[in-house]
Amino acid sequence: MALNYIWIGFFLIAFIVALIRLIFLGDTEVFPRMMESTFSMAKTGFEISIGLTGALTLWMGIMRIGEKGGVVAVIARAISPLFTKIFPEIPKDHPVFGPMMMNFSMNFLGLDNAATPLGLKTMEGLQELNPKKDTASNSQIMFLVLNTSGLTLIPVSIMAYRATEGAANPADIFIPILLATFFSSMVGLITVSIFQKINLFNKTVLAYLGTLTALIVAILFYFQSIPQDQVALISNVASAIILLGIIVSFILMGLKNKINVYESFIDGAKDGFNVAIKIIPYLVAILVAIGVFRSSGTLDFIVDGFKAFFALFGFNTDFADALPVAFLKPLSGSGARAAMLEVFANSEFGVDSFAGRVASVLQGSTETTFYVLAVYFGAVKIKNSRYAATAGLIADFAGVIAAIIISYIFFY
Repeated sequence: MALNYIWIGFFLIAFIVALIRLIFLGDTEVFPRMMESTFSMAKTGFEISIGLTGALTLWMGIMRIGEKGGVVAVIARAISPLFTKIFPEIPKDHPVFGPMMMNFSMNFLGLDNAATPLGLKTMEGLQELNPKKDTASNSQIMFLVLNTSGLTLIPVSIMAYRATEGAANPADIFIPILLATFFSSMVGLITVSIFQKINLFNKTVLAYLGTLTALIVAILFYFQSIPQDQVALISNVASAIILLGIIVSFILMGLKNKINVYESFIDGAKDGFNVAIKIIPYLVAILVAIGVFRSSGTLDFIVDGFKAFFALFGFNTDFADALPVAFLKPLSGSGARAAMLEVFANSEFGVDSFAGRVASVLQGSTETTFYVLAVYFGAVKIKNSRYAATAGLIADFAGVIAAIIISYIFFY
C-alpha cells in the first residue's frame, strides 16, 4: 500500500504545485512540460528494463552455475550465523543466502550492474518462502532496506564524473561517502530491527558487525596510506579482478562437481530474461510519477524553503545548493546524477566547490530507494510493501544528514 500512496502523492503534489506556478508565476510551460515528461519517462523506464536484460541474463545464468556447483551453499553456510539472526524467517543454510550475500558484496564494491540481477535472484528466493505472495515479508523488507541504504566502499562512477569535470583530486570524496553509507546502513538495520523486534545485541550479531566495522577501518587506513591519484586505479583493478574471479570460481566449482556448466548457465539466463520483462510496468509507473514531480518545479520550492528555514536560525546554507541531489536520489538515480552534474557545471560553484563536493557525497550516500522498491517488488509481484518505503527513507535521511555533516568536517 505504501507505494500506492506514494505514487498518488507524486501526481497530486505535482499538479497542485503546477497550478500555483501557472496562476501566481505565469509559468505557461509547466503543464506541457509535465505532459512531455510522462512520455519521456515512460520511454526511459522501458529502455532501462531492456538495458537490464543483458546483465540479468548473464548474472542469473552465472548464479545458476553457482547453485548447481555448490558455491552458493558454501557462501550460505559462511554467513548463516549472522543472517539467521537478522533474517529469522529464513531456514538455516538456505540457498537464498548465497545470492543475497553476493548482492551486498557487489553493492559494497560499487558494481551496481552486477548487483541488480543478484538482488532480483534473492527476491525470487525470498518470495518462495513468503506465505503471502502479494505482501512483502519481513525478510524481503530487511533485504531491501539494507540494499537501498547502499553501503559502498568504492564510488567508482562518482570519482569518474569528478575526474571528467576536472576535479583536482577526484577521489577526495572517497572516505566521506564510505562513512555516510555506513551510517545509513546501520540506521536502516536498526530501523527494520525495531519494526521486526530483532535483537541486535546478540553476541553473534555484534561479532559480525564488529568485524565489518574493523574491516572498513582497515580499508580506510590502507587507502589513506597510498597516494590519492592511485585510489581510483586500484579500486577499478580490484573490482574487475574480484568480479572475474567470482565467475571463474563458479565455473571451476561446477566442473569439479561434474555439472553441465553451459546448460546450467542457459537455464538461469532464461529466467533473467523473463524477470527483465516482468519489471517493465512497475518501473514505468514509478519513473513517470517521478518525472511529473520533478518537472512541476516542486523541487525548486523545496530547496528555496530549506534555505529560508536554516537562514532563520543563522545556520550556514551553503549545503542547500546540493540538496536537489538528496531529494532526487531516492526517486531516480539518473535524476540525482543530472542534479550533481548541474552543480559541477554551474559557474557559481564547480566540481571542487563546497557545493560540488557535498553533491558528490550525497550522490554516493544512499541508493535509489523507490527505483529499487519498484524493480525488486515488481519482479515478484508484491503489491503491499508494508513499511519498506518508510524504513528505506529513514535510512536515506540518515545518509543525507551524515553526508552533510561529514562534508562540513572534511571540506568546509
